[in-house]
Amino acid sequence: MTGNIYRGQVGLPFSSALRIYEPLEAFPEQQQEALRAAGAGLKSRAAVENAELLASLGRITRQDGDPFPTGRTDLVRVVPAPAKQTSAGATPDAAEPGPGAAAARPADRLLYCPSQLVLRAGLAANALMEGIHGPLAQLLIPEEQRDKHQERIDEVRAHEGVSRVHTRASTWGIPFSWFCLFKESDPTDVVESEGRIVTVRIRTSIAEALERVSYAVAHLAMAAPDLDMLEDLTQLTEWLELFHPDSAVELDYGAVADKVYPDDSPLDVRLGIECLAEGDMTGAAAAYRRLASRWVPIRQLARAS
Repeated sequence: MTGNIYRGQVGLPFSSALRIYEPLEAFPEQQQEALRAAGAGLKSRAAVENAELLASLGRITRQDGDPFPTGRTDLVRVVPAPAKQTSAGATPDAAEPGPGAAAARPADRLLYCPSQLVLRAGLAANALMEGIHGPLAQLLIPEEQRDKHQERIDEVRAHEGVSRVHTRASTWGIPFSWFCLFKESDPTDVVESEGRIVTVRIRTSIAEALERVSYAVAHLAMAAPDLDMLEDLTQLTEWLELFHPDSAVELDYGAVADKVYPDDSPLDVRLGIECLAEGDMTGAAAAYRRLASRWVPIRQLARAS
């Protein structure tokens, strides 16, 4: 397998991520050295994404049947937090700047998002066991392997303390609640390669994200208290409040960007909530139809053979 796998991802589920990047001082001292080393590296963002994908494919082909990450290495994504951010245009994948180049500019401050694969894999396995596919999951992931991975989780927590989970992932589409954190004017990187969009990344400060999600929660609580999205937004707010106030929030579309971008979903979600608050059911329904026409076909791919 080569580095081109990141660009292709043929046959893999569309996977999107919502990530929090924190300043160095937000992490335990024993973790800061490893993060600082990652920030000093010259790896491009594409190289990090490719390494994570290759590692995941390697785990599912192990002969010992253990699908969990070992924790020997944990990838770290690093982004600069400029004093004054400006919107970015389309960025060719091959020209993605490495964190080391960003660190050379004194006006920039680095923010870090550790992958936390050991912890996240454990949480995902527990959710799978407790879901409707629990009996099948118990066959696919033997109890012996789950117990072995719990030891890894305990070791990570003993070393780093109780970790905040910096990444939320979604397959076959992006939850509408995530779009409440962003506006179309936020800095956006459109990463392209060989005539297709590899991913789109939108970033904002955690302060702006919290202000926007609070606005959405307040309006939905008054206009549509029974809407499932209100609960999603409440949980999202509680998650964001765990992090350092100087953090940044990033929505990474992943490969689904090639199917939906240019994407007006942040605008449509905001308009839908505003229409509900004003009692404009026609406008709210129109906004939802636009969202559904864009994302329902993507979600149906999860059931395609």
